[in-house]
Amino acid sequence: MKKKIEAEVTIRSIVRAHVEAYAVGFSERHLSELNDPEGTLNMKIHNVFIASLGEEIQYYSALARSLDSSLGNMLEAMAINIAKLFYEVHTNVEGYITSKQINLISNILEGYTRNIKKPEISDYINLRNTKGNVMRKIFKKKSSDYYLIDKENNEHHLIELKIGGDLDNKKARSEKEAILEQYAILSNSLPEHTKIYIYFATAYNRYGEGKPWQQSRVLQFFAQEELLIGRDFWNFICKSDKGYEVVLDEYKKSAPLIVSALNKIKKAYLK
Repeated sequence: MKKKIEAEVTIRSIVRAHVEAYAVGFSERHLSELNDPEGTLNMKIHNVFIASLGEEIQYYSALARSLDSSLGNMLEAMAINIAKLFYEVHTNVEGYITSKQINLISNILEGYTRNIKKPEISDYINLRNTKGNVMRKIFKKKSSDYYLIDKENNEHHLIELKIGGDLDNKKARSEKEAILEQYAILSNSLPEHTKIYIYFATAYNRYGEGKPWQQSRVLQFFAQEELLIGRDFWNFICKSDKGYEVVLDEYKKSAPLIVSALNKIKKAYLK
């Protein structure tokens, strides 16, 4: 019980620190660019079609795009720091993969792409037993959003994080290909019975927390068991079934700092 309380206190301090730093950084960056014609907001307000709708809409349209992308970066960094409390965290996987494994991955993805079959975890388990001729191996270093090692349970987790869940139609196949290659590399370098898992994660459920995840492009390439959507992602990162509530509660407490920063920017740009 004491460890859980200590973990919650630390998680809250991480959330608070990230929000505070974000609010200060976001405000200072935009205020410093006020008279810069190539500043982030100034470069986005010259859409004459948006400008025709009024100055406030013009401003909010430009600010919203900047806020959305930068806030996503902050949430990703915050999640990594929380994960470090419970996991060994890496952002890349490196090692060898054989040509036979590459061919198997290609065949798996072709089935998904052509909608011949729905994704299942069993589709790629064979990668662990399909090493083929090790003389025909290729060394690769692959970037990973999150490669988490749970030393307590001897588990390895590969997570592809999209903050809001958008998986570009043109990149969906390549995203799954990259994480399957990471899976194969770990399979070749870790002891035979080591548990390795793949996930597609989001920081929030774009359909509403608790509602079914319906984005067809994600479901075309990732099995239901591979999804960590919203609450499930934060619970996983925090290694607690209350992780989502703790993170969101502390974020809401600190959110006025961001609101204050936005008001400062608004006063400067909308004179």
